[in-house]
Amino acid sequence: MIIRSLINSFRLVVIVTILFRHHALFFWRGTPDFSKGKNLANALEALGPSFIKLGQILSTRSDIVGEEMALALAGLQDKVPPFSSDTVHQLIEMQLGKKTADVFASFDDVPKAAASIAQVHFAVLQDGKKVAVKVLRPNIEQAFARDIRLLYWLADIISYWMPSLQRFKLAEVTAEFEDMIKFELDLRFEAASAVQMKQNLLHDEGFYIPEIYWNYSSQCVLTLERIEGIPISDVETIIKAGHDPKRIVDEAAIGFFKQVFRDGFFHADMHPGNMFILPNGKIALVDFGIMGILDMKSRLYLAQILNYALKEDYYNLSRIHFDAGFVPPTKSVEKFALAMIAIMKPIMGRNLGDISVGGLLGQLFSTAKTFEMETQPHLLLLQKNMMLTEGIGRMLNPNVNMWQVAEPLIEAWAKKHLGVRAKLHEKAQETMSLLASLPLLVQRAEDALARVNNGGFKLHSDTVTSMRKERRSIYKSWLFFLWTALIVFTICYVTK
Repeated sequence: MIIRSLINSFRLVVIVTILFRHHALFFWRGTPDFSKGKNLANALEALGPSFIKLGQILSTRSDIVGEEMALALAGLQDKVPPFSSDTVHQLIEMQLGKKTADVFASFDDVPKAAASIAQVHFAVLQDGKKVAVKVLRPNIEQAFARDIRLLYWLADIISYWMPSLQRFKLAEVTAEFEDMIKFELDLRFEAASAVQMKQNLLHDEGFYIPEIYWNYSSQCVLTLERIEGIPISDVETIIKAGHDPKRIVDEAAIGFFKQVFRDGFFHADMHPGNMFILPNGKIALVDFGIMGILDMKSRLYLAQILNYALKEDYYNLSRIHFDAGFVPPTKSVEKFALAMIAIMKPIMGRNLGDISVGGLLGQLFSTAKTFEMETQPHLLLLQKNMMLTEGIGRMLNPNVNMWQVAEPLIEAWAKKHLGVRAKLHEKAQETMSLLASLPLLVQRAEDALARVNNGGFKLHSDTVTSMRKERRSIYKSWLFFLWTALIVFTICYVTK
């Protein structure tokens, strides 16, 4: 432990030295300077892959680093020098158990992209299918494990010496970061995510997910269908190809809504480099290493927050923050509603094309010290992806507010899942759960009475009589709940 602390202390000195060398501080006095954000981005790039990823996460936390610095970090590119083609071939052959030449008819040794975790090569299978091959960097697991330990150590130090920052939940944010990295370090998970998303969007018109070639994939190698389309950032070429940018924005908004609210499973890295427009006009997604998952409770809260925000219903917007546990119950709902008005009125007063709902969500989730709002780590990926998606929408058509397209869908979804039928279904589920446990309770009562009759242990005669009455009561309760369940399900069926 002493040696590890010394090593961490030394690495902390290195980190601080690099940060100060680039004049990049998280907090400053006076007017914010965009160049400081750029300097911080440069410093994080110098510190290596883990800190590049951390910077990308911090770009979603304007409440910590400020709006200007968050904007600078949002442009942090996850690009590093590629590793050698010899190493690539060795890794592929070791993982697949075959020579590269036996798997691929051709293989481009020059990588198409090189990032902190993996790099991508184009190839052609023996049957002529064009593919992209993603290969993990050698020893990347050990490098990230070391950096994650350091980040936990830093979070503990900051939380101890700066109690006012505990509400930022630095350890929880680091844990979220760790989970995300672990997922990315096994390409089988990425393949599974692509398959799941393809299944989810199977009957939707707007998106396309590439095929996965499982026979040529493993933990460190992923082979998938090569996407040949127009990068979504190349607006001029998209228009020349006959595609309508407004329609693409609408499809992106609807697709994002379906991923987040309908499926609770969304692509969490929808930056321009991961999106292409196919000849048929569909939006093709690539790179499924970072995926977001939201449970039903979070989706319901989020739908209500967006609905109330867009309708400018500030009291209910405030109340739902308390219901969700984002604001402690000791604070005033009415005062928090006033704070929401102060944050949102200047935004809502602008033209639709100037409204940033992604930025708005960031402000709503930001932790105002007055109200002791706590960071919600599981929503960081969603917040980041909303900002990325919104940026793409503005790039394609600056005059269209993509969230206005999704608003009626979100509202309809929320009404469906918060309505009477949803409540009946929830109660029915609870009833069935209770019914499932009743036979076990009855059996335990039977066993207890059998032991009494066999002399296993002695009970007073009044206690035995009481237990027999309780058994009859349990049977009656079982019948009562059975009929209740039948009635509830009948109502659900009739009102469906």
